[in-house]
Parts: sequence; C-alpha cells; structure tokens
Amino acid sequence: MDRICIEKELRENAYPGRGIILGKSADGKSAVAAYFIMGRSQNSRNRIFVEDGEGIRTQAFDESKLEDPSLIIYAPVRVLGNKTIVTNGDQTDTIYDLMNQQFTFEQALRTREFEPDAPNYTPRISGIIKLADGSMNYALSILKSANGNPESCQRYTFSYNAPLAGDGHFIHTYQCDGSPLPSFEGEPKLVSIPNCIDEFTDTLWNALNEENKVSLFVRYIDIATGEAKTKIVNKNK
Repeated sequence: MDRICIEKELRENAYPGRGIILGKSADGKSAVAAYFIMGRSQNSRNRIFVEDGEGIRTQAFDESKLEDPSLIIYAPVRVLGNKTIVTNGDQTDTIYDLMNQQFTFEQALRTREFEPDAPNYTPRISGIIKLADGSMNYALSILKSANGNPESCQRYTFSYNAPLAGDGHFIHTYQCDGSPLPSFEGEPKLVSIPNCIDEFTDTLWNALNEENKVSLFVRYIDIATGEAKTKIVNKNK
C-alpha cells in the first residue's frame, strides 16, 4: 500500500467527516490515537471535546443551540484496562461494555450497524489499541450500508499486529462532501506518525478544512509504561 501524506490528504478533502488515526510513533516508543470531528450543520458545529476520566466526550458548546443530541453527543474515547477505544458514536460504550464481559472487539460491533441518518447512513468507524508486555497492536472497523442501501450492513475489520515504527492507518466516514454523503471505501490509508504529539496535533488541525472542522483529540501512550499524553483542540472557545 502506498503511504499518503496526511496533511495533503486532509487539505484536499473539505469534508472527510469524522476520522480516526491509530499507529506507532516513528521512534517506536508510543502508541498513537487521533480522532477529529467536522460539521456542516449548526447542530454538528456546536460541539467541543472535554476530558471525561481517562477518555473524552462531546459536549454542546452552547446548550441553548443544541437540537438533536442523539448522534452528536457521545464518548468518542474510553479506556478499559490496557485497551483504548476510539469511535465516532455511542458504539464506544457498546465496545467497552461487551469487552468488559469478555466479548471481542468484532463481536461487540456485530451488535451495531451504521447510523440511522438517511439518506447518508453514516458509517460507524471504530478503533482499538491494546498494550501488552511492552508491545502494541491495533484494529480499525467500519460498519456501512451497501452503497447507500440500508437493507444490508457491510462490516469490515482491519487488524494490525506488531505495527512498524512510524506507521499509522487513517479511516474516515465520508469519501468527500456530497448529497448524500458518500461513505468511505477501501482499506484504511497508510500514514506516517511523528514522535512529537505537538507536531502531529498541529499538522492535523491546520490541515482540516477551516469552515468544517470542529474538534481534534490526539493521544500518545508510552508503550512501556502506559503513561499517556493528550491534546485536545476545539474550534469553539
């Protein structure tokens, strides 16, 4: 698979929707997770990320302007022991709860489908990082309609065992802007992960479309110790 430049990829796509990047830093010392949200409507743009324990949640920036919270207010990131879960919806809680009952990542997601937001049927994208014995692995998932037909849910899981230093993978909800919005297609895209959380955060945030970007979360987790560093950037301040 050809490696893409994540900065160029984001600059050239005004609306990838919501995106997850998981990978390993170039020096091999950190497991890395990034998640961003974008919005076209006032309701979607009226959000911020806030820390919630070891994870984060979305919150209305202006409560008086909050309309339908059902698909925009959720916990994108939760931590279960040595596992960090990142998703674009309330399936974070499904994964957390069922994995806590010894279900696998894939088994938990078999209980869910794409979002019921016709005509887009937004895919549910999910990721998980697992640390163990000084090593890491990660997986990404997408649940999507059959080319816009809600009669069929298509489920894809991509697992990355013993990832190489500097490698990451990027998955997002939409191919690009449109009406209806076209779902992501193909495998997650291979990207490079730098050593510095500040550098990576700035690269992603500055490359996202200025009008549509809403919030960004980036976390670097020391693979040896589990110690985490987190950066959150909100457009609304």
